[in-house]
Amino acid sequence: MMTPKPPSFGAQRRLVPPPSAAAGAQICCLDLEGVLVPEIWIAVARKTRISSLRLTTRDEPNYDLLMRRRLEILRKNKITLRQIQKIIATLRPLPGAASFLKDLRRHSQVIVLSDTYYEFAGPLMEKLGRPTLFCNWLEVDAQGYIRRYRLRQKDGKARIVETLKNSGFYVQAAGDSYNDVTMLSKADRGVLFRPPERMVREYPQFQVARTHTALLLALSAFV
Repeated sequence: MMTPKPPSFGAQRRLVPPPSAAAGAQICCLDLEGVLVPEIWIAVARKTRISSLRLTTRDEPNYDLLMRRRLEILRKNKITLRQIQKIIATLRPLPGAASFLKDLRRHSQVIVLSDTYYEFAGPLMEKLGRPTLFCNWLEVDAQGYIRRYRLRQKDGKARIVETLKNSGFYVQAAGDSYNDVTMLSKADRGVLFRPPERMVREYPQFQVARTHTALLLALSAFV
């Protein structure tokens, strides 16, 4: 079966993979929310009708500031982890995301790198066929409220990509927001998926895909 021809990306530079990539030493690192599943916090904002929870890393690049605000809002409105998990359980992958992931995994190893939490992601990962997930943890108090968040490691997405490259892998990455920029920068090829227009202007070095079909073609270019 012939590999589909990758789309044209204008004047953007095409990278040449190392010989190891042809032998299968390729890994695709994907963001979760906004690429494979809906934004969890936006879903929570809609269900609870708390508009201030709609802010995501597409709006606020400072992740620590964003999370501290979120936890304050949850406590103020008496929203527990269990209530959030019930909302997450109703979510489904973005249209086309499950088939995109299935097709991508036919010819490439895939790791999902996310700033979400294992306490959030379980039901969504089940619906995606349980790909490998690297994310963070939450601490919950006796009343069921989220007390704090724990990062697996600072700037974890970029550090994982860097480790994979140092281990001899050719790494491609795709994400949709500011917290993905360092990951995309470290990768051999970085693709922005449905990013805000201001990010397209701010980071012209990254390719842009607007559909899962285009993203699959971009990430299949060297397979």
